[in-house]
Amino acid sequence: MTMSRPSRPGADLDRLKLAAFELSPEPALVIGPDGELSAVNEAAQTLFGQGLGLLARGRFAAALPPGSALVSLLERAIAEDGPVREWGLAISLFGLPPFEADGAAAPLGDGSVLLILHVRGPLAADRGQDAAGLRSIIGLGRMLAHEIKNPLAGIRGAAQLLKTGAKAEDAPLAQLIVDETDRVRRLVDRMEAFSDDAPPDLQPLNIHQILDRVRALAANGVADGLALKESYDPSLPPTWGDEDQLIQVFLNLVKNAAEAAHARGDGRGEISITTAYRHGVRVRAAKGQNLRGAPLEVKVQDNGPGVPDHLRESLFQPFVSSKSHGAGLGLALVAKLVAGHGGLIDFESEPGRTVFRVLLPIAPGDAA
Repeated sequence: MTMSRPSRPGADLDRLKLAAFELSPEPALVIGPDGELSAVNEAAQTLFGQGLGLLARGRFAAALPPGSALVSLLERAIAEDGPVREWGLAISLFGLPPFEADGAAAPLGDGSVLLILHVRGPLAADRGQDAAGLRSIIGLGRMLAHEIKNPLAGIRGAAQLLKTGAKAEDAPLAQLIVDETDRVRRLVDRMEAFSDDAPPDLQPLNIHQILDRVRALAANGVADGLALKESYDPSLPPTWGDEDQLIQVFLNLVKNAAEAAHARGDGRGEISITTAYRHGVRVRAAKGQNLRGAPLEVKVQDNGPGVPDHLRESLFQPFVSSKSHGAGLGLALVAKLVAGHGGLIDFESEPGRTVFRVLLPIAPGDAA
């Protein structure tokens, strides 16, 4: 009879603790000894959205308004060396409307503190409505792709026939119909891409090969006339991704950066692409079944005018655009593809400097 080797009790306990943290319906965050955000669970990601990526880069307290009750709660837990709880905290983070929550904090013995929030009021329900709205947009994309493409082809064909037999003065009008039909077709194609629920074809990829291809495409197109710089960490392990989708992600980001840099109008537009290894950040895998630690970071930066204030909180939502003729699907699609990889995307922006950061998991077997 073959006997299995008994597992170490401490290891089993660690796995149970991790499972409890991940599966908790309440938003939970772990704040490290230096005040950095070291871990979050799925409920916290759902509550705060992309803003958690911004918080992960600095001290937790620095992201909170002066006199925040959350800072006081964490300090009490450390000072009393035990769990503490406060009710009815007023919380304002990441541009969300202020909301009320009960908070509990407990030291973990290594200088870290576990923070758990119980959100009161309609905020959690609002997040659910946002998700339902996104599903409606996806359904609309499928419907548009199916119902509009065939009539568009007929309209375009008829316009081309009209153009061949039209008088010289009428030919531009027929061409206008062709051009506008093509524009609507491109919009429908983007809607169809946005509504595609096919899972990414994940495999180990060299992120720098992907970025080199994006850079070459941009240099001969949207970034022509701009300074295009790169700073790569050559020691990065392979990422775990879909090559075509990642090319689309970074090409969209570079295209947006190029448009912003061109908007300067002074011939000094600049784009930079950098990579780095981000310690202590965890992101959920594509199917939400586990976590991948220490992801790869790719930054796309431009020196354009910055993202308008009124768009910042909704920049990754469908149909949000600062361009007069923009469809507002580019960044929404980018966010969807990054999320499908189990990654995170966020941004920082001010006049003269906008940075989009994408965090991606590393390939299995290369994880630390």
